[in-house]
Amino acid sequence: MAKFEIGQIVELKKGHPCGANQWRILRVGMDFRIKCLNCGRSVLLPRSRFERRVRKIIAESDEE
Repeated sequence: MAKFEIGQIVELKKGHPCGANQWRILRVGMDFRIKCLNCGRSVLLPRSRFERRVRKIIAESDEE
């Protein structure tokens, strides 16, 4: 199981209706809040659904 952190950019299996499929993680926990990098839309997903949909981590977080 991958360790997800705030600020990481991830690619999901299904694209967003705006055409992008890259998202920045804004909140982690039982739910994940992610923000589309193309249109700026924010979505809240349960952890189980988020972990199934992640294809890969594109960039690590800048916060350390």
